[in-house]
Amino acid sequence: MKEILIEKNDAQQRLDRFLKKYLARAPLSQIYKIIRKDVKIGGKRPGEDYMLSEGDVLQLYVSDQDLAAWTETKKRRHAKRQFTICYEDDNIIAVGKPFGLLVHGDKTEKKDTLANQVTDYLIETGSYVPRIEKSFTPSPAHRLDRNTTGIVVFGKTAQALRTLAAMFREDAEDGEASDPEAVARPLTKTYLAVATGRIEKPCHLKNKLVKDERRNIGIVKNLDFNGGKYIETRVFPVYTNGSYTLARVELITGRSHQIRAHLASIGHPIAGDTKYGGRAVRTGGRDSEPLLSTQLLHAWRIDFKAPPAPLDYLAGESIVAPPGRDFSDICEKLLGKSPLELGL
Repeated sequence: MKEILIEKNDAQQRLDRFLKKYLARAPLSQIYKIIRKDVKIGGKRPGEDYMLSEGDVLQLYVSDQDLAAWTETKKRRHAKRQFTICYEDDNIIAVGKPFGLLVHGDKTEKKDTLANQVTDYLIETGSYVPRIEKSFTPSPAHRLDRNTTGIVVFGKTAQALRTLAAMFREDAEDGEASDPEAVARPLTKTYLAVATGRIEKPCHLKNKLVKDERRNIGIVKNLDFNGGKYIETRVFPVYTNGSYTLARVELITGRSHQIRAHLASIGHPIAGDTKYGGRAVRTGGRDSEPLLSTQLLHAWRIDFKAPPAPLDYLAGESIVAPPGRDFSDICEKLLGKSPLELGL
């Protein structure tokens, strides 16, 4: 019998979810068999949905050999660090993601991801010690597309991660408020986008978004459309040369592809965003190698409005990720001015 003390980073999660992480190499069927027959808390058999509390002691009735096999940690190579650090304290770390890097792994890439790079950094600095953690790994509270650059915020403790995830989830929910300032939003996300054409005045866009699963795009519909999800976006032009416009884009709701679909719907697709009707950016003739064939979009700033504890100390604070070299160089080629020259 093995006793496992539930500590702060293990608490406030279901028993089955904890065991899936703690016994990461055990078959799923084995984990549920253990829950039915081989685990007790306080002398009683808990259900799979038992919510763990700090100080609980799990009694696991499994052999040392099985336990060692199911908790064995696979060694992996460290991923080369590509991110920049925008902000860090004991609870969170906000990093700047470069172009082309996945936040999480997928079928094309599992090792060299932003999540792995940040985890390696936290291990190196002593902020995260895997051997003393039973179920927690620092993780991003939200995600960006592979080809969108900018801020991604990670929780360094379980409580901070849960709080961040709830804040980003709440920020993404639809409100359909006529006055967005009347909505008590925990945070505000602002992006920089280089849109095609001339945008001269601020735009406040309110529509419905319908997902086309086959093409993996969002289709913008009028508010009276029966179906879809409400989306709201505010666009503030910063500079235009007629052919392109650099704009600050504030998300009121946070749907997948919202900025790309909304700008395309008003005739100003993001530069390079061929999926939404934008043209590949070329510096030479029509047959020259494209400089950019994906969206020129950067997650620039997060403003914390009313974060709950334990992150309430961030109220009124802002985190900014300055545009990286790739974004800035292409912006300068298209507009004749860099974001730095424009005060961004």
